[in-house]
Amino acid sequence: MPQLNPEFFLTQIVWLAITFTVLYLILWRVALPRVAEVLETRQDKIDDDLEKAARLKAEAETALATYEKTLSDARSEAQSALREAVAELANEAAKRNAELTERLNREVKAGEDRIAAAKKQAVGSIASIAADAATRATERLVGRAPDAKAVETAVAASLKSGEK
Repeated sequence: MPQLNPEFFLTQIVWLAITFTVLYLILWRVALPRVAEVLETRQDKIDDDLEKAARLKAEAETALATYEKTLSDARSEAQSALREAVAELANEAAKRNAELTERLNREVKAGEDRIAAAKKQAVGSIASIAADAATRATERLVGRAPDAKAVETAVAASLKSGEK
């Protein structure tokens, strides 16, 4: 094998140094700048993505805060509307209750007035019925009709003593 022959060592070392230097120069001038450029581009893209993510996170937090505030405002608005509706319904119920109470009181008063009138009429007709009954009973018992004035006076006195 010629590589392991010691007489070729010097030429092999020279060619190794030349090849290494040429390869180093090619890598240093061509390949490494391209790799560095790709790495730099990647780093820039990563930094841009991180900045964009931070911006989007801030926007999301702002949107969330706005949403929560809007939701809170909507809830408080709904609660105040509910309180107003309940108060309005309570006022309406109280108003209707007062109207109903007033109407029932008028009807009760009218009924009491009708009862009083009927009672007065009944008491008035009781006197005439009692006088008529007393006149007929006396006429049957005695055989002749008593004086109408005397019967009315007796019935009135009897009704007055019964009221006491």
